[in-house]
Amino acid sequence: MKILDYLSGQNVDFTVKHHELRYTAQQEAQAQHLSGHIFAKTVIVHANGEYVLLVLPASCRVNLKAVEALLGAEPRMASEEELAELFPDCDLGAEPPFGSRYGLRSYVDEHLTAHESIAIRAGSHKEVVLLRYVDWARLERPQVGAFGTPGA
Repeated sequence: MKILDYLSGQNVDFTVKHHELRYTAQQEAQAQHLSGHIFAKTVIVHANGEYVLLVLPASCRVNLKAVEALLGAEPRMASEEELAELFPDCDLGAEPPFGSRYGLRSYVDEHLTAHESIAIRAGSHKEVVLLRYVDWARLERPQVGAFGTPGA
């Protein structure tokens, strides 16, 4: 799935920024001179027989106990092999925060909901998309939860 085509097709205003290869969300945020608080990173877990996409600020880390309480089962992080299978059109580790486009439920950490704009990966380690949080939330319809702990 091409995220940029999807956003354009949904009449979403966005800006694409290109940069040198970066692997972590925090590195990408720094490369673009963006706050890690608005850079949405994705983490995929498996629980209750399904994969779930978690979206949280790059400046936070996932609190697995909070995710367990949210999902009602102990989650495990998806392996690289599972990620490659779930997101075949994306660079490994650059999964976009559109779980619904890949058949996954999505949860967003409450820390990210407070921002007017967010930055996301579009399936690549070399580009970042800036868009309004409300536009992303309208398209994705994530459940909101508290599972991010500040301090990536």
